[in-house]
Parts: sequence; C-alpha cells; structure tokens
Amino acid sequence: MPMVEKDQVLPLAPSTNGRSTDDASITTGETKLNPRIRRRRYLKICGFISAALLLIAILIIILIFTLFRVRNPIIKLDGVEINNLGTFNGVPQPGTNITLTAHVIVKNPNIASFRYPNTTTMLYYHGNVVGEARGPPGKARAQRSQRITATVDLITGRVMADPNLLTDVASGTLVVGSFTRVGGRMRLLRFVQRHVVVTMNCTVTISVATRSIQQQKCKRHVKL
Repeated sequence: MPMVEKDQVLPLAPSTNGRSTDDASITTGETKLNPRIRRRRYLKICGFISAALLLIAILIIILIFTLFRVRNPIIKLDGVEINNLGTFNGVPQPGTNITLTAHVIVKNPNIASFRYPNTTTMLYYHGNVVGEARGPPGKARAQRSQRITATVDLITGRVMADPNLLTDVASGTLVVGSFTRVGGRMRLLRFVQRHVVVTMNCTVTISVATRSIQQQKCKRHVKL
C-alpha cells in the first residue's frame, strides 16, 4: 500500500506592508488636499487679524473724533484792578505810575492738559497802546480753570496826551480796550498733539470813583 504523501506547505503571498491598494489611494488623496486645507486656514487667520486691526483702527478714530476731540480753550477777563493812581480832581498827575492788574481765567474743557508759555496782554486807550504786560507760563489741567494775573504799567504820558481824557474823567468812566493772547500745546495722547492759540479782545468800562469794572464785552477767537 503506497504511503500517503505529507501535506505540502504552500508559500505565503508577498507582503504589502499592511496596506491595501484602497488605503494607498486614500493617502495619496489626503496628501493632495493638505495644501488646500492649509491655505484655507492661513486665509482664515489672516482674515481674523485684518478684521481685528480694522476694528482697532475704527475704535481709535471714534475716540479721536468724540472723546479725544480737541475743544476750544476759553479765556475770560475776570477783573481789572487800578493801583497807584495819583489824581488831582480826578485827573492823573504827570509822572505818576498807573498800574493795572488784570485777572484772566483760562478754562480747559478737554481731557488733556493745556500748557502755555508767557501770555501777552495789551491795553488800548482810544486806539493807542498805553500798556503791555506778559504773564508767566503755566498749565491748565484737564477740565479745570487756571487763573493768570498780569500786571500792566500804563504809559502815563500817552494817557495824558489823549484829548479825550478830561471828557472821560468828567463823565466818571474810562473805556479801555485789552487784547490777550494765550498760545500753547495740548497733548491728548503720545501721538496726538495740537497747537492752540486763543485770543481775546475786550472793551472794559472802568468807574473812576470806585476803580472797578462797570461793564465788559469780550470776543474770543481760537486757532487750532
């Protein structure tokens, strides 16, 4: 009886590293899509950054034109005092030094301080310059008022030479004109600075008897 042959062991199929043809095609497709996905992500990030920068720029513009908008400083003549007035029958005597002390208020309505150098005040009598004074530099804090005191020495000779003096003294009042100039810089932020010049023309009626102001009319002008 013939012997039964032993079962032959068949060789294994060649290895494909655990990946099928379908898996390979999927991997190839993902590799092709990756650059597109990355590009979309970059575009989204750039869009978010651009939108954020645009929002910040709009916010800054709104603040500049609303909260940080430069408002006109206001100057006001608060009073005038007459000192060292030597008179005879109400008329100033020759050689007498007449001193006027002008009180000026600078009001700053802004949220930033207003710094100004020396202020200038001129006095006029019937259109002629009869006195000049310079006030000290100062600083008007945000939304505050600063008082400036300027002492003016009148040029007595010019006052005495005016033909209207006797008539004005007899009426009991002197009409004096004043011009005040305050120029300075206003700094809202580190990158926002404005140069501001405020001028004021006033017509002041002074009582000869009481040496006080009876009436004053002022006009202000602001240049930014």
